[in-house]
Amino acid sequence: MPRLTEQEQQEIIRYLEADKPLPDKYRFLLFGDKREVELVWNGKTSEVCNIVLPFQVIEQVDEPRAEKDTRLQMTLFDLDARGRQIKGWTNKLIWGDNKLILSSLKNGPMREEIERQGGIKLIYIDPPFDVGADFSMDIEIGDDTFTKKPNILEEIAYRDTWGKGADSFVAMIYERLVLMRDLLAEDGSIYVHCDWRVSGYVRLVLDEVFGKENFRNEIIWCYTGASQTKDRFIQKHESIYSYIKRETPVFNWEDIAIPYSEETVARTGRGAGESGLYGNQNAEEKHKGRLKSPGKIPEDWWKDIFRLQGNSLEKVDYPTQKPESLLERIINASSNKGDLVADFFCGSGTTAAVAERLGRKWIVTDLGKFAIHTTRKRMIQVQRQLKSEGKDYRAFEILNLGKYERQHYIGINPNLREAEQQKQLEEKEAAFVDLILRAYRAEKTDGFKTFNGKKAGRLVSVGPVNLPVTRLFVEEVILECREKHITRVDILGFEFEMGLFPNVLDEAKAKGIDITPKYIPAEVFDKRAVDRNQVVFHDVSYVEVKPHVQGNRVAVEMTDFSVFYSQDSIAAAEASLKDKSSKIVVEQGQIIKVSKDARGFVNREVLTQKWTDWIDYWAVDFNFENKREIIRVQNPDTGEWEEVWTGEYIFENEWQSFRTKKDRSLELKSVFQECLPGRRKLAVKVVDIFGTDTMTIVEVTVGGKR
Repeated sequence: MPRLTEQEQQEIIRYLEADKPLPDKYRFLLFGDKREVELVWNGKTSEVCNIVLPFQVIEQVDEPRAEKDTRLQMTLFDLDARGRQIKGWTNKLIWGDNKLILSSLKNGPMREEIERQGGIKLIYIDPPFDVGADFSMDIEIGDDTFTKKPNILEEIAYRDTWGKGADSFVAMIYERLVLMRDLLAEDGSIYVHCDWRVSGYVRLVLDEVFGKENFRNEIIWCYTGASQTKDRFIQKHESIYSYIKRETPVFNWEDIAIPYSEETVARTGRGAGESGLYGNQNAEEKHKGRLKSPGKIPEDWWKDIFRLQGNSLEKVDYPTQKPESLLERIINASSNKGDLVADFFCGSGTTAAVAERLGRKWIVTDLGKFAIHTTRKRMIQVQRQLKSEGKDYRAFEILNLGKYERQHYIGINPNLREAEQQKQLEEKEAAFVDLILRAYRAEKTDGFKTFNGKKAGRLVSVGPVNLPVTRLFVEEVILECREKHITRVDILGFEFEMGLFPNVLDEAKAKGIDITPKYIPAEVFDKRAVDRNQVVFHDVSYVEVKPHVQGNRVAVEMTDFSVFYSQDSIAAAEASLKDKSSKIVVEQGQIIKVSKDARGFVNREVLTQKWTDWIDYWAVDFNFENKREIIRVQNPDTGEWEEVWTGEYIFENEWQSFRTKKDRSLELKSVFQECLPGRRKLAVKVVDIFGTDTMTIVEVTVGGKR
């Protein structure tokens, strides 16, 4: 280590006494100057998330394989009487923050299940690399398009990724790549998709996380298309970086070889690139090799894979969707049939769809509910297609994290000491609760563990700003209600855990507690709207169904669906519109197009004419309490993982109808399902056009009168 001068020593002491970080130059003076090139960003740390949260299965989807003839059942899995998979690996579609998901996969009990499959052999990710690409979604309403704004959770995720520019993005991707590396099998590969905005950062982070010696390729995906740029070369490519974990990975070049053209064979008498494959073999050996060779290995620039066009049959109207042919090449090259592949920014589900068709197992995750719903529909279509072709496919389950880490929506100064950080956190959380109560026009209360205020004879509980209201949160509310004989409660949340209702509300009702959940609108952060009492807290959606019983057969009919969303307002749109322009708003569950003509006259057109216009998807479980929801939690005394029943049940998706890009129609009555005689519960799940799910449960008597 080089000797420090007297002045340098004194300077270090001054920085330490002032509790300030040392300037970068001292990293090299104190620890030597023989260092690799390194990417440094604000707040860089080698610590990564190690939290383990339990995964809860909220839905299982397995297109019945043997509805009439049990001889048609596939042979890869143990199946029930209707052909649904009951054993073996079940593919996983997980909703939530991928940092928490990755940490829980790496450190939790599901790691054992992953290792039994041979580990994750391939990871492909397409993280957000466009600073302007938030979670907004374009929703088709008849011939019009409505842009749904991101919810608060999605806004926070966007801010966490881009709030401090490149620093935020690099910090986000670094921690997740470290967790992915630790999850990847020793002979596994990772492909990271990016473009010119972040490619330089991503390459350096990958070098640091995986080691530059484990770099394999920078694949340039080239494409064409119209462009108006005239002050630079037109940007028409994206990059995909390929790295390995450690050992020699799978690389099936034969499965991705590009066939030699007839012209090439006729002109040269050999396949392009043949010399590289066969070296100095004699003519006879070369001839035999030509007969066996499937073609040439693709170069690291791909111009034969085209971007999705508007009329593409595989297009699902998801903004970042990639072509299946791109994933086919990657999955075929770097995994074998039966291998487990993963995508932790799954978007529209292309990785899962291609993996399923190619006989791979998969885990995919996303933070956006719309992404999870889009992937669910897509995978059901894949199951249906494989079923029609007589091919094997696996069931998949939709999971979320059953308990969430509570973070703060504004963030805490990382330079403060732990005690000061905790104090700042408590102050900001108190300010947040005060804001919500003021917007809700509720009076603040003290002396409760779970309640923050009261309004019109009802106590009010405010959920966290950056996380969904979970089952655990509601159970704590119910517990305090019973302890203190409280019977009427409002729970306010920006988002509610998938599959939370109606079970938890029915449980409370059975205990004499009336709970009303309400969504907190984004307008609570608009001081003017709060001051003017313009903030509307809307109810969760309401589903009404009618069961039909014919002997031992049951069907379900959708009869009503009510939503209460608001986004923007008619009055605000009318005031801001210029002549000859229009805007689509959502007010109290109606989507309305507000237009202003050349003379300044305003017209309102209701685009959601019928309640069915709000429904994108609905599904039925004909025997809801048939499958218990089991989670694995660690015993604090023994350290062993134990299976615990949550008291809830898994929604088994047995029949569904949904809209697709090609077919916008919707069936409103299910098929009749044969059931065993007796009393049973039917569960119906509805997903609206914004991707939010709502469920209802009805009881019927089969083989008798209802």
